Amino acid sequence: MLRLTGVELRRLAARRLTVVGVLGVLVITALLLVVVWNDARPLSAEEQRSAQLQYEAAHAYWVENGEEDRRRCEADWDKQPDPKPAKEELCNFREPTVDDFGKPRVVFAETTPDRLLGASYLLVFAAFLIGASFVGAEFSTGAIGNWLTFEPRRLRVYGSKLLAAALGFVPVAGVVLSILLLGTYLIIGRLGDTSGTTAEVWGDLTAIGGRAVLLVAIGAALGGVVGLLLRHTAAAIGVAMGYLVLIEGVFAGFLNSAQPWLVKLNFDAFVRHDTTYYVNECGGGDGGNYVCNSIEKTLSFEHGAWYLGIVAVVLVLLGGAVFHRRDVNS
Repeated sequence: MLRLTGVELRRLAARRLTVVGVLGVLVITALLLVVVWNDARPLSAEEQRSAQLQYEAAHAYWVENGEEDRRRCEADWDKQPDPKPAKEELCNFREPTVDDFGKPRVVFAETTPDRLLGASYLLVFAAFLIGASFVGAEFSTGAIGNWLTFEPRRLRVYGSKLLAAALGFVPVAGVVLSILLLGTYLIIGRLGDTSGTTAEVWGDLTAIGGRAVLLVAIGAALGGVVGLLLRHTAAAIGVAMGYLVLIEGVFAGFLNSAQPWLVKLNFDAFVRHDTTYYVNECGGGDGGNYVCNSIEKTLSFEHGAWYLGIVAVVLVLLGGAVFHRRDVNS
């Protein structure tokens, strides 16, 4: 098994699509660092003057009309049906400050977790596509039949291919996330705020990166499974894009209560160690009015881990059963 996996790893590294895909991911990582720099850079002198003028206009309006606006808001609040937000929260017309109109300093500890999550989407998608191509191309060209004449034990062949796809992307994901993490720290350290970056923060960021690397490896292996089941790289790409657009996009928008059973939210919950989402809860309020409120809910890390783990195991077992029984030339 180890020898077969080593052979598959060399084949994976030698493929042109693998090289192009990894280079593409590195280029996009560089662009992400450019985005970090753009977010963290301070305002120009002209932008600072514009922000000052906006502050002065807003402050003058508040001095002249702030108290009247507050009384009008409270009067409107009294007429609204229940349930309704707290009066202090809805009618809080505080005095504007200069900081409200300037560009806030980017804080490394606050923004980096989301940047790592975004990079993990990119890495998993790239790993899935390359893994699907790695396995699917052998079926579309018929090369898998020749390979089985040298190693007829199909489950060993199947396992070595998935293991090679998974292991091959572990160093890629680790390097990319390390570059992004270190580059973000250096950029924000020069242009933003890194003062709150404690050992606990570094530990949390490292844990996020480690969980992302694990999902990248799983994504590459599952790409291989889908490539095997569909026997063509283009079909695997079509299925992945169709799921993202139709299920995660359209379906999730219509039935937001189904979000806990979609891949993306469980992915977020696993990588970020809990995540939040919103559902609309509607019903009759006082006076017979129909009222809808957006309620924040939490999806736990444990839910995400079990969900993703079960999906991965089921797909791997399904792929193994199909490969074991199906004629590779049909």
